[in-house]
Amino acid sequence: MFDVNGPWQQFMMFRRAIILAVLILIPVGIFYSSFYTVGPEEEAIVLTFGKHTSTVGPGAHFKWPFGIQSVYKFPVKRQLKEEFGFRTAESLNSRGPSTYMQDLRAEAPKLVGSFLSSYRRYGSSAQDMKAESVMLTGDLNLVEVEWVAQSHVSDIRQCLFQTREPMETFRDANIAVMRKLVGDRTMSEVVTTGRSEIENQAKIELQALCKNYGLGITVDQVILQDVAPPEKVQFAFKEVNQAQQERESMINQAEREYNKVIPEAKGQAQGMIKQAEGYAADRTNRAYGDVAKFNALLAEYKKAPEVTRNRLYLEAMETILPQAGKKLVVDSSVPNLIPLVNDTATGKVKPSEKNVDQTR
Repeated sequence: MFDVNGPWQQFMMFRRAIILAVLILIPVGIFYSSFYTVGPEEEAIVLTFGKHTSTVGPGAHFKWPFGIQSVYKFPVKRQLKEEFGFRTAESLNSRGPSTYMQDLRAEAPKLVGSFLSSYRRYGSSAQDMKAESVMLTGDLNLVEVEWVAQSHVSDIRQCLFQTREPMETFRDANIAVMRKLVGDRTMSEVVTTGRSEIENQAKIELQALCKNYGLGITVDQVILQDVAPPEKVQFAFKEVNQAQQERESMINQAEREYNKVIPEAKGQAQGMIKQAEGYAADRTNRAYGDVAKFNALLAEYKKAPEVTRNRLYLEAMETILPQAGKKLVVDSSVPNLIPLVNDTATGKVKPSEKNVDQTR
C-alpha cells in the first residue's frame, strides 16, 4: 500500500535543511562582507551613504554591511607617466586610462568620473605634440622640448574630492613650468649644459604647484627626453654650432699660446729685474766697503801722517814698479862706465843701450 506521508516528510526535511542553511549563510555573509583587505600598494576610500568618511591604508579593516558603507581601493603607489611632445606606442596615457582606473570606474563611475574624464586621451597628432613642445628661449630662439613627468597619487581624497580634473591641471602645470624655465635660459644652455638644472628645478616648482592646487599628486621625476631646434632650422643651427665650436677652438688656441709666451716673457723680465737688483746691491755694497776702508785709512793717517804716507807710497810703488820693466840707475860721475846687462834670451852679457838712466 502506498504511503502518502513519505514525500511530505521528505519535503519538510528538505525545507528545514534550506532554512537552516539560510540561517547559517546569512550571518556568515554578513560577517564576510563586513571585513575587507587593502593591499600593500593600495589605499581605500570609505563612503558612508555615498559620502567620504575615511581613507584607510594597507591591512584588514571593518565596514558596515548592507550598503551602509562602500569601499573602493586605489593603488596610490603605482607610478603615473605623462608624456609631452611625443607619445610612445605602449604609453598608458596615449591609450587612455590604465587598467586599474578602468576597474575603478566600473565599480564607482560617479565617484571617479571627474578624475577619469580629466585623464582622457590627449591628442597624439604631430600638430598637437608640436604645440606642447615648441618653446621660446631667453635669446628669442625656438626649441622643441620633449619630456616625461613621473608621479603618483599621494592623497586620493584631495585628488578625487578637492580638485576638478586634477590630471589635466597637472599637465597644464607641467607645460607652464617648462616654458618658464626654458624662457629663462639661452638656446645653448637648454640644449647642452642646462638640462640637469632644468630637470631639478622643474620637479621643485611642479611639486610646489601641486601642493598649492591641492592635486594630491607627488612628482617623482622630470626627465628631458630630447631638446633640439625645430626641423626647419636644424641646418642653420648646426652651422651656427659649428662656427661657435671653431670660435671656441681658436680662443683656446690663442689662450694656449698666451699661456706659453706671456709667462716665459714675465719670467725673463723678472730674471732681468733680479739681476739688476743684484748688480745694484753689489755695487752699493762695494761702495760702502770702499768708503769704510777709506775712512779707516783716514783715521790711521790722522794718527801718524808721515808713517801712513810712506806706507801708502811704498804699497803704490810695489804695484807700479813691476809693470815698468827693468831700470838701471848708474852714477854719472863714474868715468868710462860701460853698463853690462844679462841677455835673458842668450844668456850672454852685452852692453845695454836702453833703460839706462845716467844719474847726475
